[in-house]
Amino acid sequence: MATTETAAAADAVARQAATAEPPARAAAVKPWVWAVVAVAFVLPLLKFVIPGVISDYRLFVISTMMIAAIAVLGLNLLTGFNGQISLGHGAFYAVGAYTAAVMLDKISWMPDYYFLTIPAAAVMCFVVGYLFGLPALRLEGHYLALATFALALAVPQLLKYKWLEGLTGGVQGVVLLKPSPPFGLPLSEDQWLYYYILVIMVALYFIAFNILRGRNGRAMMAIRDHQMAADTMGIDTAQYKTVTFGISAAYTGIAGALSASAIAYVAPDSFGFFLSISLLIGLVVGGVASLAGSIIGGVFTVLVQNSAQALSKFVKNDLGLPFDLSAYAVYGILLLILMYVMPLGIAGGIVMAWRRLRG
Repeated sequence: MATTETAAAADAVARQAATAEPPARAAAVKPWVWAVVAVAFVLPLLKFVIPGVISDYRLFVISTMMIAAIAVLGLNLLTGFNGQISLGHGAFYAVGAYTAAVMLDKISWMPDYYFLTIPAAAVMCFVVGYLFGLPALRLEGHYLALATFALALAVPQLLKYKWLEGLTGGVQGVVLLKPSPPFGLPLSEDQWLYYYILVIMVALYFIAFNILRGRNGRAMMAIRDHQMAADTMGIDTAQYKTVTFGISAAYTGIAGALSASAIAYVAPDSFGFFLSISLLIGLVVGGVASLAGSIIGGVFTVLVQNSAQALSKFVKNDLGLPFDLSAYAVYGILLLILMYVMPLGIAGGIVMAWRRLRG
């Protein structure tokens, strides 16, 4: 009898902990986060103070890093915080990009209201992700990974389908115009896109931060850690998994819509399977189940892909080493080194190093 009462009491405590409201301090954003955001807003202004240091091209590269960080965050919500494996988030990226591109290309007044493409891409990708998540409820582990892998392969081919060429442009894709700064602001297109993407990224990370610190976030992570225990505690695991799939797809779709505006071009071959793998690599390298790791993963995804070819030429020409390494070989070597040195990702490695320094 005592054992039964103890088990009942433990179960009651677990239920109370799962349904309790988070403490007020959990929702507080750390001061260093605001410092980083402030520096990010001031960064483009350095162009006028130190000419040539912050060029429009560098701002464009930073903008693509922020877009990648949003996409990695979407995958992190699904894989890192909910435990569902996806190899097909490039498909949601493509859906978001083409949603924005079709709206900007086919609706005459839309280029003046390009910001409407963001909620449209979010809703479209949420619906697609939610509907895909429903049958995926029956799949776990590598079976779910295989299903999402099939999705990543199918979507680029569907975008080339002849019945959709009128919307998607077929193999040639759709050429767009970069949005102009509103209200006559004295900014270039790349400067304005930088601020536009930065504001959206900060808002999305703030929303994710509050979701994860609340009751729904604890339920998501409970499903990740032990689904059977979450079921016994009264958590609707099916509903949480499908909604999380939809939210994750919406985040990735927003990143795709932003990339359509930033690059001003979309084509089916830009959203191949390697895009999905790049997002997964960014997630693992940055740090699984870490918001800061999502930002690091986005930076890594863009920085290493852009620098791999330059590193290959540097090894062969400048160092004079007898190695003719391809960009992919350099990319793979960097990944191996990072995974060996920081198995928990860069964010996890920084945390562990800080704890050791503090004794």
